[in-house]
Amino acid sequence: MAEAARRGADEERDRAELERLRAETRDLRARARAHPLISQAQGVLRERYRLPDGDSAFGLLQRSSQRFNVKLRSLADAVLTTPRPEEPDALWFPRRVRSPEPALDFPAPHRPERGNRGAVLSAVLSQTLAVVDTSMGNVQVTDRVRGGLRLEKHTGLSDDFVDFFAYVGDEGTACAAAARDLAQVTVHDVSTDPVFTEAAREQILAAGSLGCHSVPLTTVSGLCLGMVSAHTDHTLRRLSDTQLRTLDMMGAQAGRWLSWHDRTVVMDALEYLHALGRRGRGARIRRS
Repeated sequence: MAEAARRGADEERDRAELERLRAETRDLRARARAHPLISQAQGVLRERYRLPDGDSAFGLLQRSSQRFNVKLRSLADAVLTTPRPEEPDALWFPRRVRSPEPALDFPAPHRPERGNRGAVLSAVLSQTLAVVDTSMGNVQVTDRVRGGLRLEKHTGLSDDFVDFFAYVGDEGTACAAAARDLAQVTVHDVSTDPVFTEAAREQILAAGSLGCHSVPLTTVSGLCLGMVSAHTDHTLRRLSDTQLRTLDMMGAQAGRWLSWHDRTVVMDALEYLHALGRRGRGARIRRS
């Protein structure tokens, strides 16, 4: 009995150590994906404001990120994809016209905070899961630098799933097809649907998903700014017309809100960063 208990304890320790190593590996991969982007943005800011080192450039990003509740990676995206200020000592966006925050009509367990992108994406995910009647799903946003989709929110999915689908390109998944066609995509049976690559299919099935439904988050002009997908532990029948209309309305409202956030909150963050950079030009800027 004592020997069996000892072996059981050893096996439990081994499992815990294996899970710790897997978590550490996932964290390192996430950092590796974000690091080149942030480093590029630091280089742009060092040159633009004649900063003495990369740490000062990071300080600019960090302070603006925290003040406006914009993720550091998202802010770095914006620095790299937004045309530089026309006049180095004037406002970055001198002719900008501000618009009010769009209303969101769809229900959610907790009303999103005003201007809070993370809260809105959580509400989008909650609404989608409620309509499809499942507890597994994720939200992705468009990667402004590379294209494709970057995972932002998830629930009920395995860590291996989250790691594998942290970024998806233009082919090989239902969400990629929905983004390409700007239309909802239903996968009735993950095991047989040709939309997936075999590697993607294997990861989805391993997470316990047998069916899924993807909804693009689109602007009035037809841009896809994100994607929400619901996963089910059973094969999925066609959604009703009412379900599809509800999800279509939500996708349009969420896309309009994300567009507003990019044109308002993110640009506020960039303008603030620009003001800090102008004032601190050539000087060391400490992290907050």
